Amino acid sequence: MLGKPIFTGVLLIVAGLLSPGWAVAQKYPRSVSELIARTKAQIRTIDLVTLKFGFDKSELGLIVDVREPEEYAGGHIPGAINIPRGQIELSIWPHVGFPDNTDMSRKMTLYCGSGTRCILATKSLQDLGFSNVTAADMRIDDWTRAGYPLVKE
Repeated sequence: MLGKPIFTGVLLIVAGLLSPGWAVAQKYPRSVSELIARTKAQIRTIDLVTLKFGFDKSELGLIVDVREPEEYAGGHIPGAINIPRGQIELSIWPHVGFPDNTDMSRKMTLYCGSGTRCILATKSLQDLGFSNVTAADMRIDDWTRAGYPLVKE
């Protein structure tokens, strides 16, 4: 009988390796990864190096950190405002001149902790009609490790 539990465990490990969408080590099902990949293909993204170059040249437009307020307070890119991803569609408007002079072409660069929430938020803004929105496809930890500036509140 001792052999059956070990065999079952080995089968579960092999099954997890063969179907990564349900592997124990993954944080989300494969459908989430597929959604992110599809969304990423529909928006404009930049990498860490391009983000830093744009930051240094003040060419990023409105920098929006879409993490939660406590994440933002723990360290954010200088000059970034905080609008959590779950509020972006409702809270962006004062920053683009609504209601009097709404600028749907306002340049915006969004970032988050891992590059995932900002991809989804960028697509949401694009779906609302904003035409000049970019997602930073990077991890904020990479920004920090590179020695780039962060502001803590």
